[in-house]
Amino acid sequence: MQTVLAGAALIALTASAARAQIDYRNLDDDRPTRVEDAYPVERHAFELLIPYSVEREHGGATLHASVLELEYGILRNGQLGLKAPFGAVRDVGATKTGLSGLRVFGLYNVNTESRLLPALSLRADVGFPVGALAGSETQVAVKAIVTRSWGRSRVHLNAAYRFGADGTPPAVEALDRWWYGVAADRTLFRHSLLIVGETYAGRLTAGAPVEVNASLGLRWQWRTTTVLDVGIARRLRRAVGPDFALTVGISNAFALAGLMPGGQRGRRDG
Repeated sequence: MQTVLAGAALIALTASAARAQIDYRNLDDDRPTRVEDAYPVERHAFELLIPYSVEREHGGATLHASVLELEYGILRNGQLGLKAPFGAVRDVGATKTGLSGLRVFGLYNVNTESRLLPALSLRADVGFPVGALAGSETQVAVKAIVTRSWGRSRVHLNAAYRFGADGTPPAVEALDRWWYGVAADRTLFRHSLLIVGETYAGRLTAGAPVEVNASLGLRWQWRTTTVLDVGIARRLRRAVGPDFALTVGISNAFALAGLMPGGQRGRRDG
């Protein structure tokens, strides 16, 4: 895992930086809350995300995870991405570690926000059962994402559904049978800090209880193309969900030499 992290960091450091970003407003899924906004990465730009999270489940199990993610703006309003979730699960004195599957996804911004209509995007994810902590099935999920802005404040709605057999879910980054959530964010302090709060409900498998959680997070534009994020989450139902969850992460937007056309603007301000 350390080798993968070092290699990912080397790619970001050796690549030429994209032009000026306003990336702190761009909510990626789980960075730092589960609900994301409706905008893709800028065309021809890359974004590398390196997070760490720890979650203590109701019942005593503790999960440490890092979901390495690389996004690429393949179209003017669309992106492709790859996720590699690593995890360590400690339960009843034993610890299991390993890769928790591989996921590829695509997001397309069907409608850019206007005075009358909100921004709307559609996303599709495919999870493959690769690694010691992966699930037993290849799974496909679709998601609708809506974003509406009022000055420095925004509201986001997400709704997702997974097709196919449940099987055994992966330990990290499982695709729920269904889930939906709402989040609100606001820009603070000279347009470099974003605070976001959310609540969401979901069901992991067809027979599982419904989980309802709340999260609070911050995104800070540390450098022109680098954003730091931190988030906390807590279950709202007594018997289901995490006792607590903490996530911290860093993301960096960049472009490889020769792929970014001259004069290409940086990632959009959501």
